[in-house]
Amino acid sequence: MPLDPPLTRPTRVEIDLDALCFNLSQVRQRVGAECEILAVVKADAYGHGARGVAPALQAAGADQFGVALVGEGLDLRRYGITRPVVVLGGVFPGEEPLLLEHDLQPALYDLDVARRLDAASREAGRRIPCHLKIDTGMGRLGFRPERLPEVLATLKALPGLELRGVISHLALADEPEKSFTAAQVERFQAVVNQVREAGFAPRYLHLANSAAIYSRDLCGCNLVRPGISLYGGLTGSPFEQDVPQRPVMRFLSQVAQVKEVPAGEGVSYAHRFVTARPSRIAAVPVGYADGYSRLLTGKGEVLIRGCRAPVAGTVCMDWILVDVTHIPGVTVGDRVTLLGSDGTESITAKEWADKVGTITYEVFCNISKRVPRIFVSGKE
Repeated sequence: MPLDPPLTRPTRVEIDLDALCFNLSQVRQRVGAECEILAVVKADAYGHGARGVAPALQAAGADQFGVALVGEGLDLRRYGITRPVVVLGGVFPGEEPLLLEHDLQPALYDLDVARRLDAASREAGRRIPCHLKIDTGMGRLGFRPERLPEVLATLKALPGLELRGVISHLALADEPEKSFTAAQVERFQAVVNQVREAGFAPRYLHLANSAAIYSRDLCGCNLVRPGISLYGGLTGSPFEQDVPQRPVMRFLSQVAQVKEVPAGEGVSYAHRFVTARPSRIAAVPVGYADGYSRLLTGKGEVLIRGCRAPVAGTVCMDWILVDVTHIPGVTVGDRVTLLGSDGTESITAKEWADKVGTITYEVFCNISKRVPRIFVSGKE
């Protein structure tokens, strides 16, 4: 049953918390009881709504949480998250007091930031746990391994910081046939050895994202960072065949109008669709402002009464038009499934992503804030 009060807008996203917790349980089964799970809920839980997702994951046994920004960490505390929260994007000038007040743990990839954090910690009278970020080949955030002697020497002189973990990120983990991941793992293990030889004793070593969790051993790590697999969006071979995951998001709307249109008439902007026969065209109150990509013009399909129906013409800011000529009885109020299943038919985020030339992550994250998230669970 819904966990939120009824909402009047017909366009909505339903988040299946049972599917979410099932996906977390599959990660737990894969990594075992001795390895901790850091559930990545950045970007509003990949567009799924962190206010409902994070508490459900905490109740289901997630050990820690990962966000990109300090502000996202503050949101988790407001949502009742008491477990450790790692700010994977680090901390920016002026955010140090908030980090301390809300007990957030930053990824550390800049020595000037380290010095600011040390000063803030001494002023507050307590140490700040940090996760040392190493660039082993992603080419994004992190210290390059050759800088490690300088970095470790500097950290030795900053007693306000506690080196809680060592972290890196894999660039090609979702392409298990590529050998580069093994090289990254080897570099990471060498870095960990250097860190320990310098006298540090990090509690957590973490490298594995969703793809790595399901494609290789954990390489001595004792913390994993599932993200997309929690939301049922891990794609590509061999993951789609071998990884048990359930879709969590269902994107829905309803028919607002059905119109009889003669043959030879154009519909929507630029008349990119012209009826080839007398047609029935349904108007649905969803558009690119809601995250229904304009790139689905001429490509998109929706489900109505268990049948696929093509988007007719240009996707508008607030509306799409759908050709329902072949579906008997379509009427105002009928449910329209944009992502998800209806009867035996399904439209997946992967299908949608392939049509517009992107990835499932972006499909989820682009569902806009004006679309209400409704959290549902059979346990409630």
